[in-house]
Amino acid sequence: MMVNRYVVHTENPDGSEGPMVAFAEQKRMTLKEQVTLFTDESRQRPLAAFKARNVIDLGSGYDVTDESGRPIGMFRKNFGQSLVRSTWHLEQPGLGTVTGQERSMPIALLRRFVDSLSWLPYHFDFGDAFSVDKKWGLRDRYVVDIRDPRVDRRLVIAMAVALDALQSR
Repeated sequence: MMVNRYVVHTENPDGSEGPMVAFAEQKRMTLKEQVTLFTDESRQRPLAAFKARNVIDLGSGYDVTDESGRPIGMFRKNFGQSLVRSTWHLEQPGLGTVTGQERSMPIALLRRFVDSLSWLPYHFDFGDAFSVDKKWGLRDRYVVDIRDPRVDRRLVIAMAVALDALQSR
């Protein structure tokens, strides 16, 4: 009960769930967010990790590292713009900054003013680079569409998990 679990799968051509590509568990109620993504549930091989730069800082950045601890990028929430429509900035060396924002203004507003609608799906577009769509269902399910092959897939997976883990903060 004190852990959020994330299992990331590829999607088969027919839309069904494909092989697992990442697994993470996040302790709830931590002061400094840190999540390690593993290649599977055995937690033997890290894939990537993200960690908050500061303790409880609404505009803090999150550094994303590879399996060896080398930086592969970062992301941060734009607190001011996120008051109305959640907005995130993702940076990858050599590609610059990509801004992601909730696609639907009406859904963004509903989610802010009706607390009991936390189950409501959301959709983020990060320019032409990628998108994250939360699907309807009994369990949380997200579809991530990476359209720019230059974007590091590990960085995108970390951002998708962070959207779920950090969105309500």
